[in-house]
Amino acid sequence: MISDIVRWLEPYPVLYRPARSVYRAVSGVANGVREARSRRRERTIAREFHRVYYDAHLTRSDVKYQWLGVPIQKLPMDLCVLQEILWETRPEQIIECGVNFGGSTWFLATVCDAMNHGQILAVDISLASVWPQVPQHPRVEMVEMSSTSPEFVTLARERAAGKRTMVILDSDHTCDHVLKELRLHASLVSPGCYLICEDSNMNGHPVLESFGPGPYEALEQYLPEVPGMWTVDPRRERLLVTFNPNGYLLRNPL
Repeated sequence: MISDIVRWLEPYPVLYRPARSVYRAVSGVANGVREARSRRRERTIAREFHRVYYDAHLTRSDVKYQWLGVPIQKLPMDLCVLQEILWETRPEQIIECGVNFGGSTWFLATVCDAMNHGQILAVDISLASVWPQVPQHPRVEMVEMSSTSPEFVTLARERAAGKRTMVILDSDHTCDHVLKELRLHASLVSPGCYLICEDSNMNGHPVLESFGPGPYEALEQYLPEVPGMWTVDPRRERLLVTFNPNGYLLRNPL
């Protein structure tokens, strides 16, 4: 071993000092190579798990799950991140675009209950699939209309006025629709709060390669329009897999 050779040279300072320096440099390079390999392997495994879980979540009933009795379609790691965001930023008003069964609305409402803080305004073009207990929750207001309709834009602005606000976009995932939502609702987010653009994993990021331009591409168009307004927060993707890559936007101070 090289380390043994270096130790043998210790009684001979003229040889030992340069040998030690070389050994430390080589060890640093070797450690860097090992770490880079480990991270590449980690990313490969995480990407493959992402694909497998996503496909199973869409097609297998045994992989689906509920939040306190209501079906929910979010990745569990993203739910962990979401509750962290709620606790750390404590929004007074949450604007949620896209409801489906109401699982995420129910999650938001129950976490807000635990904090004794926050209201949710949720919108979808149809509320027919929403589980009945969700709209009955006292923290929840649900409306049936398009998230980009003038009526909802007015309502969202009324509810957000003067309140610490976050926005979640999880309705129609086509690029044009998400881009329109971003342009209409992003300004409602308070500094220090988040806009979460959901399902930016579509169109090959890394799932549903044939989906076509979606949330990820909408973000690519939107963010250059508002330089300095947002920080794409990598801390919210630290759990290795997320359905929302580059989708956690933290509003910068004014």
